[in-house]
Amino acid sequence: MPRFYCPTPLTTGTLLNLPDGAARHVQVLRLQPGMDITLFNGQADAGGQYGEFSATVTHMGRSSVQVEVGAWAATQREPARAVHLAVGMPANERMDWLVEKAAELGVASIQPLMTERSVLRLSGERASKKQVHWQSVAEAACEQCGGNRVPLVHEVMTLTQWLAARDAGALDSGALLLSLRSPSLGVRDAAAAHPTLTFLSGPEGGLSAAEEDVAIAKGFRSATLGPRVLRSETAALAALITLLT
Repeated sequence: MPRFYCPTPLTTGTLLNLPDGAARHVQVLRLQPGMDITLFNGQADAGGQYGEFSATVTHMGRSSVQVEVGAWAATQREPARAVHLAVGMPANERMDWLVEKAAELGVASIQPLMTERSVLRLSGERASKKQVHWQSVAEAACEQCGGNRVPLVHEVMTLTQWLAARDAGALDSGALLLSLRSPSLGVRDAAAAHPTLTFLSGPEGGLSAAEEDVAIAKGFRSATLGPRVLRSETAALAALITLLT
């Protein structure tokens, strides 16, 4: 059954005009009145449970689609552990790919970062447009994979800004730095006993030694995926797979 992200309050039994994005998707699929779909809004209930709503298409207009919202079903497809990814943005379309796959894997949030070795440099309106684009990539990935919690893609920041904004309480959740420096614990061992984690990964060429020193001074612990040097997007996703399974 087709699934659509609908970032609005959903109530069983109500008639709802779908947001523009979802409406266009319904029209592209040539769905007709009477056909059933699934809606999710990325919001948990009072008990922290995520789920989705059944719905039925009731009207197809030239630019609008109306549905009747059906029953809500608790559907838990999210990882038991929340992992937040802070990543030095890879260049070209690799960041799109990273966001898509991270959302499919169940990442809780993504923080795009500019670092000393970053090829991709964003600021102002261009950075805002990229953030909106990456958020839509995450939403589409959740529609496809069945995830009912859409990861938040934060605004682009420099690594220095992001580290300066982190408070001491944030370190209690566990903070891991992907690094080839020695000694470093394996990612799985370093993550043990932490129900929530923040994982910092560098861009092409990795973080500089000075940047790693600052992160460690901020409470990050060095962790490794092994002796191989992985591409930036591969390393981030490999770590997520390790931490979320």
